[in-house]
Amino acid sequence: MRLYCTIFKSIPNLTVNTLKVEYNKNICEATIDRPNTRNAINFRVMQELEELLTEIESDGNTRCLILTGSGERIFVSGGDLREFHALKSAKEAKSMARRMLSILTRIEKLPCWTIASVNGPAFGGGCEMMLAFDFRIASPDAFFGFTQANFYLPPGWGGLTRLVERVGRSTALRWLGKASIVQPREALQHKLIDRVAAPGQLRKEALAWARELSHNDRTFIQNLKEGALRLAQARWKSIAAELDAFAECWESEKHRERVRRFLEQQ
Repeated sequence: MRLYCTIFKSIPNLTVNTLKVEYNKNICEATIDRPNTRNAINFRVMQELEELLTEIESDGNTRCLILTGSGERIFVSGGDLREFHALKSAKEAKSMARRMLSILTRIEKLPCWTIASVNGPAFGGGCEMMLAFDFRIASPDAFFGFTQANFYLPPGWGGLTRLVERVGRSTALRWLGKASIVQPREALQHKLIDRVAAPGQLRKEALAWARELSHNDRTFIQNLKEGALRLAQARWKSIAAELDAFAECWESEKHRERVRRFLEQQ
């Protein structure tokens, strides 16, 4: 029997959840549900992700977290530019990015498996988000837009370090420098993603994969994950260092002008 869990009942003035959560035995499925903003990340999504992570970190039962986006048209389009455009200074931008970076680090360090189930295109911060997961499975209709450069921004959520780890320095720099749109076949070839699901079978295949991974308990899973991260301790300094370049570009007039033009076209 599936248990449906409503997040943030106790938070005043929160009338609409942006994160839908469903527990199926020891598997947690979470869906970012902001279709009108193409599932963009804003402060409310951050808050609900933080609350969910606290729950998973402490419950002892969840062996796999699957994250996806609502609908079939988009996974996560990145940060909510309309909301974040109000952040003018490098200090404000750095605070926002540091918060999201903390969320993705917590996802990476969860004592359970994590799967990004990419149900549609991912852009900018959406690509950075999926890179924090242990595994990535994508719909054949998905593609991956490393479009931060279009807004005069480098990755700010740890995406540069994680992308280099996944695909190598040369490919990472080429994709980010050209603001590339990467199709599933190329993404699979470069190991950006692990699998492409059959048409219409993404959720089914993600759940099957989660069950395959979840035969052993969290202690076993945690030991494997912590052991794998010990190989690259220097990466945490590299990830944290991304904040400075991101914040510097954020307060530049080039970034502001490009965001203004983008918002005027919406």
